[in-house]
Amino acid sequence: MKKTLFVLFLLVIPVLAQGITLVGIGPRAGYHKSADAEEGSLMFGGALRLKLGALAVEGAIDYRSEEYENGAVKVKQWPVSASVLFYPLPIVYGLAGAGWYNTTYEFSDQVPGNGALEDRTEQEMGYHIGAGIELPIIKPTIAFDIRYVFLDYELGDEFKDVDANFMVYTLSLFWGF
Repeated sequence: MKKTLFVLFLLVIPVLAQGITLVGIGPRAGYHKSADAEEGSLMFGGALRLKLGALAVEGAIDYRSEEYENGAVKVKQWPVSASVLFYPLPIVYGLAGAGWYNTTYEFSDQVPGNGALEDRTEQEMGYHIGAGIELPIIKPTIAFDIRYVFLDYELGDEFKDVDANFMVYTLSLFWGF
């Protein structure tokens, strides 16, 4: 127990000495681009980041909505994700994590043959990897990252033939306390 407290003390003191915020919370905006889509869509949400030295954890929830076939089909997605961040440099980080992707499909009566199409919501588990930069020069702290998301990916599969289902670019503002 004493060793654990000592290690935590050694991790926290340098962070406090540098004046780096340990906890940050704030809004974020992003651009979502599916691998097979011609265009992407905007998304909005919020994130909470806990930073301890060269490591951080982040939780986020986002929302995006798209329309297809002149509004006859609406797709809404709200992913809930958790990430671990590693800072090899004070402003550069790599990240990896998992998310729960909730997607709702809404079909209007304008869809040809809609007698069999009912609105539905699906949940998928996904993983993400990425990298970003964090600029703590001003308050709030600004963070920008790129994430590659893999839905229904079985851990243990080889990466050589795996393509991301989509990419997400996010810009976050973190107010610290």
